Amino acid sequence: MSNSSFGPRRNVLALSAIVEVGTGVILMIDPLIAGRLLLGEEISGVATLLGRCFGIALLALGLACWPGDPRAESGSPALRGMSIYNALIALYLGYLGTVRHASGLLLWPAVLLHAVVAVLLVRNWRSEHASAASPQ
Repeated sequence: MSNSSFGPRRNVLALSAIVEVGTGVILMIDPLIAGRLLLGEEISGVATLLGRCFGIALLALGLACWPGDPRAESGSPALRGMSIYNALIALYLGYLGTVRHASGLLLWPAVLLHAVVAVLLVRNWRSEHASAASPQ
């Protein structure tokens, strides 16, 4: 890929990442506003809980797609995004089970699964950074 085509692609990727991160944060903070602004409808009940899950996913997607310095060895963006997603969704689902007293059959297995995956991904991320930082 030529240097001249990398600039515009990077700018579009950055714009897209900013939009997704912003939308994700809004959905996490107040899914009611997002429902009104995006759909022109009021949402309530379980839709607000799922809206926050969707917000976490969009935040992680935006962070995974965030363009970095192409010369830097900062690790895999996909690894970064999935680590953030799994950690946040495990915390949020755990919150729903403990504070909101949600009790679906798969809630706690999902919390455990996401927490384990997050730990494994973070370990992988840290070892990737350690191996990149060590002299060859």
